[in-house]
Amino acid sequence: QVQLVESGGGLVQAGGSLRLSCAASGVTLSSYSMGWFRQAPGKEREFVAAISPRGASTSISGSVKGRFTISRDNAKNTLYLQMNSLKPEDTGVYYCAATGLLRRTYTRADEYGFWGQGTQVTISS
Repeated sequence: QVQLVESGGGLVQAGGSLRLSCAASGVTLSSYSMGWFRQAPGKEREFVAAISPRGASTSISGSVKGRFTISRDNAKNTLYLQMNSLKPEDTGVYYCAATGLLRRTYTRADEYGFWGQGTQVTISS
């Protein structure tokens, strides 16, 4: 049973930083491509970042490029999202996701089969 648990969300001022973590259990993380998505109130879930199983390839949404970095530590079975220069429009629930598809990074939510419960990120102006 794959279980993903996000942590690290919170309330910060614009311009601040947060580091999200996603701890995986019941799975060897190096066997999965991983991603981060977010959902703002009243909006659809959107892609943020993705990383290949061993971290060789990453994809970043244009809206966060240059500010967010995705990384993983397979030895710790943990996925990370470093978020810098945060803006109010970054507010939302952030979800980590895993997929058994391994050929590249994946940017569509329907390509992921496993999801965490989400962690709230709120950026004040």
